Amino acid sequence: MSWTDKIPEAARTYLENNRLDEVECVIADLPGIARGKAVPAGKWEKQAHFHLPNSIFFQTITGEWGEASGPDGFLEPDMILKPDMSTATAAPWADDGTLQVIHDAFDQKGKPVPFSPRNVLRHVVDLYKAEGWTPVVAPEMEFYLVARNIDPAKPIEPMMGRTGRPAAGRQAYSMTAVDDYGPVIDDIYEYAEIQGFEIDGIAQEGGAGQLEINLRHGNPIKLADEVFFFKRLIREAALKHDCFATFMAKPIEGEPGSAMHVHHSVLDENGRNIFTGPQGGETDAFFHFIGGLQEYMPSAIALIAPYVNSYRRYVPDSAAPVNLEWGRDNRTTGIRIPISDPSARRIENRLPGMDCNPYLCIAASLACGYLGLKNEIRPDKRWRGEAYESEAEISGSLSEALDLFEECKDLHDVLGPDFARVYSIVKRLEYKEFLQVISPWEREHLLLNV
Repeated sequence: MSWTDKIPEAARTYLENNRLDEVECVIADLPGIARGKAVPAGKWEKQAHFHLPNSIFFQTITGEWGEASGPDGFLEPDMILKPDMSTATAAPWADDGTLQVIHDAFDQKGKPVPFSPRNVLRHVVDLYKAEGWTPVVAPEMEFYLVARNIDPAKPIEPMMGRTGRPAAGRQAYSMTAVDDYGPVIDDIYEYAEIQGFEIDGIAQEGGAGQLEINLRHGNPIKLADEVFFFKRLIREAALKHDCFATFMAKPIEGEPGSAMHVHHSVLDENGRNIFTGPQGGETDAFFHFIGGLQEYMPSAIALIAPYVNSYRRYVPDSAAPVNLEWGRDNRTTGIRIPISDPSARRIENRLPGMDCNPYLCIAASLACGYLGLKNEIRPDKRWRGEAYESEAEISGSLSEALDLFEECKDLHDVLGPDFARVYSIVKRLEYKEFLQVISPWEREHLLLNV
């Protein structure tokens, strides 16, 4: 069977209209950056796998290397990367016909590399499957379109709209605001259609140049793949129109942060939502999942808020929750129960930032819910009113969040102990690097005053 018979219909349609010149073999590292190789089409058709050193998972966001290789030392042995043909999709911004294919990482004995983010998520999904459960997720992606910024010392500014004025903030759900950068959105839609991705909707959010894209619910691995692809797609669409797309959690001072809210439901072996009983009521499983999020999410914050900038988003009364309360149709709670039919009952985790690695974010959120289901954890009483009045229950810094993550062996058991070890080492080094940088605030207020 030809390999083209194994790829999605959208990719086959793309190849019918474009001569294939190159295949990009990609894999997500810990930050979620696409690593890999670009291979000529003729060579691609002859190879079943390719190699990369396992050290790609030991890199910080700055490109430094964490001492996470284990007792054998920093030998950088090759991993075997095998393509998942179901992920093949076009790179429509490329000048020549190009496909992208996500690969899975295995060691030389054929075992999944435990600190590969996609493998971490698959491991969590497999734990659900062993219980006869099928997790379903739906991510919401928030991001900013901003003016080109090539000087790190210069503050980030909103992009210039078609009116010739900077994108306006505080215009949530404004259609006029969306129209102001319509050409970028048009290309996002076009690229998504060519790549075979279904967008559930695009809306203006509260920040200046801030948008939200909702994706259809489905398989956690498939949805994480789509977020991984979408980040690149959106960046490329923005660059085409002389602006940047940023997924930083808090890119602009005084503007709201960008989140990646994740909706969860779980199906049984018969495809029924385990959060809903025979008469349409809420089940014990529904409350146990919420209880798991409340119990374990503090220890998982380091995965869903992975950078120092992530914690600038957690500001009370700034459209981001700083609590672990749960409420019905209440956007001030960290855990929200949206309005839905009983069959579509779901739980929304509003804590993750858009700067997260989508594989690790979804894995962490599912892991907390899984522990709640297995341990039959009961949640706190439902919160009524504004939850900003609740006591803050989220770490105030990456260092504090890592302390909690490193202490939570239950979470390590679900995500994988080797992954937890590597992640902590890499993020500790990243935080150390940050502490060596002197900020403009320090120069402005301390240089001549202390």
